[in-house]
This record gives sequence, C-alpha cells and structure tokens, in this order.
Amino acid sequence: MEAMLLSRQVAAGSFAIPRSRPSPFPAAGVLSLNLQNRHWRLPQCRHQCLSICASTTILASTTAPSPCPSPSQVTLEVWQDADAVCFDVDSTVCVDEGIDALGEFCGAGEAVAAWTSRAMGGSVPFEEALSARLSIFKPSLKDTETFIASNPPKISPGIEDLIKKLHSKGKTVYLISGGFRQMIAPVAKILNIPEENIFANRLLFDKNGDFAGFDTNEPTSKSGGKATAIAHLKQKFGYKKLVMIGDGATDLEARQPGGADIFICYGGVQFRAPVAAQADWCVLNFKDLIESL
Repeated sequence: MEAMLLSRQVAAGSFAIPRSRPSPFPAAGVLSLNLQNRHWRLPQCRHQCLSICASTTILASTTAPSPCPSPSQVTLEVWQDADAVCFDVDSTVCVDEGIDALGEFCGAGEAVAAWTSRAMGGSVPFEEALSARLSIFKPSLKDTETFIASNPPKISPGIEDLIKKLHSKGKTVYLISGGFRQMIAPVAKILNIPEENIFANRLLFDKNGDFAGFDTNEPTSKSGGKATAIAHLKQKFGYKKLVMIGDGATDLEARQPGGADIFICYGGVQFRAPVAAQADWCVLNFKDLIESL
C-alpha cells in the first residue's frame, strides 16, 4: 500500500472522483520534490501552480491527466443540507499527524510514521497500528504534557473559516479522530468546538504517570470506529444528513451503512490516491467547500 501512497501538501483546486472510476493519477507523470528535507511525489498537471507549505511555489507544465469531474448534484445537495459535519483531525484539521509528532518528540519519529502510513492507507487494521505505534515509545504523562505545552496545534489553512461558516449556517461540527483527546482538546478550543463534540482515543497512565495503554472502549480505537461514532450521533440527535471529511482509510470507513451519507476526501496535506478514488468528492483546499455552501 505504501507504494501507492502519493503524499503532498498543496493549495490548489478541487476534484471529485466517482467511486466506480479509478484514480487518474497513477497514469499521469509524476513530479518528485525534496523540499526542507522532505519528499513529495506529485501528479504533474498542465500549467498548475502548486503552493508548497505556503512558502515555496513550483510550476509544473506537462500533459495533464484526464479532466477531474465535479461532485455530483446529489453530493452537493447533501453537503449543503447537512445537519452535521464531522472532521478527522490529523492531516485534515491539522497539518500534522499527532501521534507521529509525539513519537518524534519521544525519539521514535520514523518508526511511528511508518506505521501511520500503513494504517491510513488501509493495509493494516487501525487498532493493530495504534497499539504498535504506542508500544514503540510508550509516552508518559510527563512526555505528553510537555509535548502539548511546547507544540501548539498546527491548524490547516482555511479550516477556521470553514468551521465558522458551518456554525453560521446552524450546522453542528464534530471532531472524530483516531488521535488522542489530550492533544485534540486544544484544537477544539481554537475552533470553538465543544469538548463534548470530540470522539477520540484516550491515553492511559498509571499512578506514577507511566504509560498504561489506551482506552479500548472508545469507538475510534478500532477499525470502523468512526462509522460507529457517527451512527451513535444519528441515533441520538436524529441527524438526517451527515458528512465525514478526512484524508485516510478510517475516514472512508465512516461511510458504512448507517454512518456518514457522503465522504469528502481532503488531500491538502496527505493525498492518498486509493482513498480519494473511493470518495464522493475530493478537495485540496477548504476554500472549495466554503464557496460551495
């Protein structure tokens, strides 16, 4: 699955890929970039200006892939009429993966990130990847608190404006994440999202503050957990139309029967081609979602 992963940070237009149509990107030319000691592989698009990390601009001019279709009218109507919108946090609301950043802080960044790629690409069950990552570095309470205090949330460009607009239209916003409540609570505060609207995992510590695992009772601690959380919200509040927005396989899973009505893939931080290919809509910039409301 890692070989299929195309990672990129961009601010560009949007595109939609019907579930029945394969992604156009594998057939396109690939532009490889190494900026700030990181590597991106980007599909080449004719005369498309790609803004990397909002500071470096690269112009790629080659043969473009087949035209990217717009979202269906049904998808747009669900988006516009949704009672509630649920967001993934890592690589969607925020530009980083929280567990990867915590792992790096604790000296195990590369090993943890490798497991994250496998989990988000869908090649291993999420609960297996979560347990494996935490067992690599076993963060203590002190590690976690020090990390949170020294690493304020890195919010994705445009997400604050999008959530403000959703709130202004009376839509309820939730954060549904495989990350950790301790690290997501500051994100929710910035975005004016009540803590009770967070569905996420919880790190556990013993009386000495040493790592003691994670709460396996949280629905997001296992594969399919985001669909479970959304089904709970629908049953509790009677939402008729509910949207899931995220970048990974666990977000796509939220569109299971009884779960999200549509899944919008956000590829502005990590573009995962197998996930995008099955989305109802895929965007690279939150501005596209704002303007379509």
